[in-house]
Amino acid sequence: MNTATGIIKALNSGIKHLAIKRFTLRYPEEKLKFVGDGYQFDPSTGVGIAGSKGRHMLFHDKCTGCQLCSIACEGVAEAIGMVKVPEEHKHNKKAIMPQIDYGKCVFCGLCVDACPFYALYMTNDYELSSFSKEGLIYTPAQLQVKPYVSQDVEIQITNRGATHG
Repeated sequence: MNTATGIIKALNSGIKHLAIKRFTLRYPEEKLKFVGDGYQFDPSTGVGIAGSKGRHMLFHDKCTGCQLCSIACEGVAEAIGMVKVPEEHKHNKKAIMPQIDYGKCVFCGLCVDACPFYALYMTNDYELSSFSKEGLIYTPAQLQVKPYVSQDVEIQITNRGATHG
């Protein structure tokens, strides 16, 4: 008797899910569209601005080389190292800027929270694969380039869950 009840419950559950559209995307062909530019932190209000936590973006004209991003990352992933840069800015007298190793980065956003000069934020670019470990280390010059993100499908959140448009 219990076996028959279990089979009926399983079939009922399967039949219910036949009418629901699948949530899975065909990844290389379809990409999820994120809302906003990426994760940012507003130090004046102390509030994080919601967004996807992907590849970092560095503004050289705002970075002072204070190393707070590196210090914030020390206890978590130790993915940020400060390196010398050839160009010298008036506000960055030491001429050092962050270099990020995405092989170690856990995308927690603490480095963005620690930056008091709005020099670092996280973009929606999540495709960071490489054939070598050296390819995952992004220099300050590479972090300065804004990534191109192609997104096809937008996510809609309803009271019954989330679906793709």
